[in-house]
Amino acid sequence: MSTELITIFTDGSSRGNPGPGGFGAIIIAPKNDELGIGNIEVREIGGREAHTTNNRMELLAAIKALQQIQDSRFKIQVFSDSSYVINGITKWVFGWQKNGWKTIAKKEVENKDLWEKLIEVSKNKDIQWNYVGGHVGVAGNTRCDEIATGFADGANVALYAGPRADYPIKNILDVSHDATLAKEKSTGRAHSNAKAYSYVSLVDGKIETHKTWAECEARVKGKKARFKKVLSADEERKLIQEWSILR
Repeated sequence: MSTELITIFTDGSSRGNPGPGGFGAIIIAPKNDELGIGNIEVREIGGREAHTTNNRMELLAAIKALQQIQDSRFKIQVFSDSSYVINGITKWVFGWQKNGWKTIAKKEVENKDLWEKLIEVSKNKDIQWNYVGGHVGVAGNTRCDEIATGFADGANVALYAGPRADYPIKNILDVSHDATLAKEKSTGRAHSNAKAYSYVSLVDGKIETHKTWAECEARVKGKKARFKKVLSADEERKLIQEWSILR
């Protein structure tokens, strides 16, 4: 990595949407020491909000990371798995600003306060915004997800700050994805988009099946429950058998 380049990974998470949330970021940058020898330094940052959304945490992760960088002579590359953040800062904000922070549908832009902060901390910085797939084995994204979800869950997250040589994730700058994980994610997405045979719910030890998501949601909302969409009668039967053990 060039000593004139700063690399940032960011991620956000919320439990519920809205709900408790957290953000995480990793900054890999030259260390500005008195000798000026450009030792590479890694800094992890993160935080929590009690009531927020996933999109706000994604934005906050980028904001907090860029706030760490005061020296504008460095080129910065940001990697995020949020299309919302990437498209917003590289495309949408220009139209929003021109239209008085209104969408094409003439509605108020959501999270305007954070978009304005992101624009502010991006000023006078040479930033390249990059989308990276989430949960496909990219080391920086995986670690940021751990930090963000840890804070969202109220965990005591240990954050690293120090020389890159001592950082436990040795492949932190490798942004190539794991083909197997990417395929599994694609398969999962196809499953989520497929037409449901039924929905199965488990509440207070009792299993029920529902023909529509609305029926299932009405039963599980606000309760400690398990629920899942199934695509066939055989899948429904196997899930009921599996969950019967949990009752």
